[in-house]
Amino acid sequence: MTTATELRDMDDAALNEHLQTARRELFGLRFQHATGELEDTSRLRLAKREVARTLTVVRERGTEADNKELSR
Repeated sequence: MTTATELRDMDDAALNEHLQTARRELFGLRFQHATGELEDTSRLRLAKREVARTLTVVRERGTEADNKELSR
C-alpha cells in the first residue's frame, strides 16, 4: 500500500503507471472473487482504496489519468 505522501512525490508518468498497476490488481482480485478463488476478500477493499487514493492525487494535480490500457 502506498501512502498519499509517497504518491504526491511521484512524477506524472510514475503516478499514471501506479494507477494502471493498481487498476490491474483490482481487476484481478474482482475476477478471483467472482470465480471463488479469492480467500482474503479484505484485499478487494485495500485495492479499491489504492485506486481511489491515486485518483485523488491525480485530480489534485489537475492532470489527466492515462486510461489507454484500462478504463473504468
